[in-house]
Amino acid sequence: MSRVGQAPITVPSGVEVSVAGNSIRVKGPKGELERSFPEEIRVEQSDGEVRVTRSGEEREVKALHGLFRSLINNMVLGVTEGFEKKLEIHGVGYRASKQGNDLEIQVGFSHPVRKAAPAGIEFEVPQPTRITVRGIDKELVGRIADEIRAIRKPEPYKAKGIRYEGEYVRRKGGKAAKAGA
Repeated sequence: MSRVGQAPITVPSGVEVSVAGNSIRVKGPKGELERSFPEEIRVEQSDGEVRVTRSGEEREVKALHGLFRSLINNMVLGVTEGFEKKLEIHGVGYRASKQGNDLEIQVGFSHPVRKAAPAGIEFEVPQPTRITVRGIDKELVGRIADEIRAIRKPEPYKAKGIRYEGEYVRRKGGKAAKAGA
């Protein structure tokens, strides 16, 4: 039995969970999320708890059991607390600014790169070298943060670029001078 899949998901007050067929809808103070799940997975709701069970003992079904329990738990956390990813910009002249709902990033290209905020995502720029991506869908927040990081990944020689907060960039030495020519 999956240890992750066995654990019940407690539904806090103010959050509504409705299961209809092969889809689950979670509605809370920050918004509403919906996800469908495969037929091998069953979701049952009772007494402020949601339980995820599986129909068989096949390897793929066992893997889906824990996965969908985690996904549903992330939906409940998202509509109550939300998720955020923080990014740092390193490099001389590299900076970001917020233009309406969009993000404008200047990272050494001949033009600023503009990133539009999709539905459910909010950008915050507390400093020109810091970006915060917020939303209720953990998967979407992570994907958008990764797309921003991919604009200019941190390079190993001077460690310039966009990185996650607290990410370590391993530096390379560069060319060594030839001794005794």
